[in-house]
Amino acid sequence: MRRRFAVGTTTLLLLLLVAGFSLRPTTLLSQTAHPGPFGYIRASDQQKNPPPQGLPNGPATAAQILQGRVLVASSGCEGCHSNGRVDPSDPVWLSGYHAGTPGQPFQIGPFKTYPANLTPDKQTGIGDHSDRQIFNALRYGLNPGDSPDVTITSNLPGQGNFPADPHYLAPPMPWPSFRHMSDENLWAMVAYLKHGIKPIVNAVPDSEGPPDQWASAYTPAAIGPYPLPPYPAASEAPNP
Repeated sequence: MRRRFAVGTTTLLLLLLVAGFSLRPTTLLSQTAHPGPFGYIRASDQQKNPPPQGLPNGPATAAQILQGRVLVASSGCEGCHSNGRVDPSDPVWLSGYHAGTPGQPFQIGPFKTYPANLTPDKQTGIGDHSDRQIFNALRYGLNPGDSPDVTITSNLPGQGNFPADPHYLAPPMPWPSFRHMSDENLWAMVAYLKHGIKPIVNAVPDSEGPPDQWASAYTPAAIGPYPLPPYPAASEAPNP
């Protein structure tokens, strides 16, 4: 019996190390992991790759600009605001409508709408708007040139700093889809557009629109609610 339990100190330490490594994944998954889109992500993995920080009211970080670059390049912005090619080397990258661009301006009912210059040029682009105004354009569809530089806490006109008489961006700007992105992703897009590309001088004509500045076109009944209803909604169900 004594020989059976007479394990040397070195052997005991080795056994403890092996046991510790074999138990570690289970411990992490049960205590510090959370489900992600591609399976479980350990907290230690998040610490190695923390989300980019920067803005609001401060400088953008390089990591944030690079994140915004990928988001802008994969969100179809070039389809309207460039010549249809995802190519940041293009000399007219994201500079908006240019005369002769096929299919532009867009004919939305009786109105012509022109893709805006998204570069940070202060005279013809978005450079004269604040980071928050650009964020509010992506989240709430508010025209940054006609909307205040404020933090909005409601999407009901006249409440939570939401303008009582909102001027929305003209169709076909797809902000109703962008509004469901996370704050982190929207701020990354702001960082790239405001602080990650060169300003290009390109004066774009003002878009035409109805007297209510598209307010009747962007009601929840027309475009759906924000935020999304809790999951699962009526037409959703987990499907293992």
